[in-house]
Amino acid sequence: MLDAAMRVFWRHGYEASSITELRAQTGLSAASLYGAFGSKEGLFERAIEHYIAGPGGVSELVGDLTLDPLDALGQMLHGTIAMQSDPAYPGGCLVALSATVGAGGDDDVAARKTVAARRAEDRSGIEACIRRGVDNGAVRADLDPAISAIMVHSFVLGVSTQLLDGVPPAALHTAADLLLTGL
Repeated sequence: MLDAAMRVFWRHGYEASSITELRAQTGLSAASLYGAFGSKEGLFERAIEHYIAGPGGVSELVGDLTLDPLDALGQMLHGTIAMQSDPAYPGGCLVALSATVGAGGDDDVAARKTVAARRAEDRSGIEACIRRGVDNGAVRADLDPAISAIMVHSFVLGVSTQLLDGVPPAALHTAADLLLTGL
C-alpha cells in the first residue's frame, strides 16, 4: 500500500496526486486512509520514508563508514543515476520532484517542508562524507566540504531533470566520473 502511494506521488507530484487516485491505487477507503495517516500529507510523509527505505536509499551510501569516502560518493552518484533511470520506477527522484513547488495551501507547504528536510539531510550526509575524505586524504584538502557538498548535491538533484529531458544515463555516468575526478 505504501509502495502504491509512493508511486502515485512519484509519478504525479504531491499537489497533483488526488485522494481519489491515492485511494484507487492503494485500495484504501477514504476512512481507512484518513484513519491510518490522518491526511494526504501524513500519507506523503510515510511514502517518503518508504522511498528512503527502498529505492531512494541509495543516498544513504555516503554514510557507510566502511567505504572509502570517494568510493561512497561514487556509488551514491552512480546508484542515483541507475535508480532514477530504471524503468521499474517512475522517472527521476521522488524527493527532488514531488513537492518542490505547489499552490501554497497548508498541506502543500508541509509537503515541501518534508522534502526540503530530507534534502537537507542528504546534503549534510554528503558534506560529512567529503569531510571524512578530506581528513583521510581521499578528497583534495583544498576543498571546502560544505561548498563541495552543495556542488555534489546539486548534481544529484539535477539528475532528475536531465533524465526527464532525455539525457542518456551513460552521459550522466560520465559527468559523475568527471565530478568525482574534481574531488
